Amino acid sequence: MALDNREGVWKSGKGKGRKTPKGRQLDDQSWSEVKTLLGDSPRRRDMLIEYLHLIQDAYGHLSAAHLRALAEEMRISQAEIYEVATFYAHFDVVKEDAPVPPALTIRVCDSLSCELAGAQALQQALTDGLDPTEVRVLRAPCMGRCDTAPTLELGHNHIDHATFDKVLAAIQADDTHPIIPDYQDFAAYSADGGYQKLVDFRANGDVDALQDTLLEAGLRGLGGAGFPSGRKWSFVRAEAGPRYLAVNGDEGEPGTFKDRFHLEREPHMFLEGMLIAAHAVEAETCFIYMRDEYPAVLEILRREIKALEQSGLVEPGYIDLRRGAGAYICGEESAMIESIEGKRGLPRHRPPFVAQVGIFNRPTLVHNVETLYWVAQITRSGPQVFNSVEKNGRKGLRSFSVSGRVKQPGMHLLPAGSTIVDIIDAAGGMLDGHQFKAYQPGGPSSGLLPASLNDVPLDFDTLQPHDTFIGSAAVVVLSDQDSAKDAALNMLRFFEDESCGQCTPCRAGCEKAVKLMQADRWDQELLEELCTTMSDASICGLGQAAPNPIRLTMRHFPDEV
Repeated sequence: MALDNREGVWKSGKGKGRKTPKGRQLDDQSWSEVKTLLGDSPRRRDMLIEYLHLIQDAYGHLSAAHLRALAEEMRISQAEIYEVATFYAHFDVVKEDAPVPPALTIRVCDSLSCELAGAQALQQALTDGLDPTEVRVLRAPCMGRCDTAPTLELGHNHIDHATFDKVLAAIQADDTHPIIPDYQDFAAYSADGGYQKLVDFRANGDVDALQDTLLEAGLRGLGGAGFPSGRKWSFVRAEAGPRYLAVNGDEGEPGTFKDRFHLEREPHMFLEGMLIAAHAVEAETCFIYMRDEYPAVLEILRREIKALEQSGLVEPGYIDLRRGAGAYICGEESAMIESIEGKRGLPRHRPPFVAQVGIFNRPTLVHNVETLYWVAQITRSGPQVFNSVEKNGRKGLRSFSVSGRVKQPGMHLLPAGSTIVDIIDAAGGMLDGHQFKAYQPGGPSSGLLPASLNDVPLDFDTLQPHDTFIGSAAVVVLSDQDSAKDAALNMLRFFEDESCGQCTPCRAGCEKAVKLMQADRWDQELLEELCTTMSDASICGLGQAAPNPIRLTMRHFPDEV
């Protein structure tokens, strides 16, 4: 007699014999569907997020049955899968008997630039005017299209300068797929001398000489940290192999879209820079972590990585493209590495630094997209292409993402020593009827500065005396028709939504700050005490920089708070 048929074995609370172990049972149909989606792909733990994307894309949500099947297929616990799936905003976990989301989702950007352009009214109009059983309308953080605000994502199609009528027309036309812009493909880039420097460097290149060239050019990390790029290579090379390279393409700082600008036009300039850096540190694999909000960029990279493989410049699988899932915190390099490993994007404690203990606990070189773009430019044209430009005592060039109350928002390549006056002039000046009031120099992490500080060069090290920084060079311009108090609240709501929750000062601090900032008059003494706790005790840069909008608004716009 079978064990499970014996009386008294595996009894439930009702006293009846149990035929199965406790917990969710494996459904054969769901298991078959998951196996079909995964195909011959390796069942590695670090591929978990990629496989969650496959299920989400195929079925529009992650059912409990599919998560159980995925756990069976990957031989890991359901708890591990559940904690990862629920961490990321772009996964919809649906439990048994719960309603599934509508077939179509609209994500309306609520970042500062889009809010200034009327995103709240647009979201309300869509919520009121569309059938909620057919279309789900959500607010979402910055999509990297601040120059065309307000923007939204319909399925995977971004609608710029969005209106209700535009959205309705796109729904009726079933226009829900990303639009791929014209760009320089592999053939065009190669015909223009592309990858020749990579081939030469691999054949007889001098790594030390190239590092000296980058240092001479003055190239620093352009993701926000500003660390000298060439020097970073030495730290990674000093560690025993195997080594990896990781590209931080999770351009999630609201107001930032410079990486998207370059990738949608010249993806191979970035790819060649990446491969040069990878050869310099003898990286075994290049991981490109690209944000899910850039579906067109992801498709471009898939195509061009395949072209590189077919050309023989890289072995199949040497470039591993990973897709983010809607988590701003993964822009922090150690959180990005956790996500690449298929985990929640929780920042690591440091030391050790990722140059010593990175992906799979191996030394890892982490670079931003724009930094690698300039590695290729400098390698091809010499350091003078970068350092020959000088302004206000600063050398180099900077890609400024400019949005807000200007006539020509967009990515503007300007001297690194440019002031906000230079940037506004490059963007065509202020909108008619608007007077310059304030600006965000480097994303919400940098807070707000008043128009009176209009002569400060926006570069590394120049803004620290004013208790802010250049960050990702995401400049948002405010006018006399905008409220600095409301802008600061927008920034803190973003941090509240995007805090990973790992540490209490950030998790609870952002929430408490938002509540305090909604008062008619701010309790400035209490807010300052909260800011001190957050900046001193938070694990990573999110919680440490989140107080900046509060402190700078209290300092420069006291009449509003």
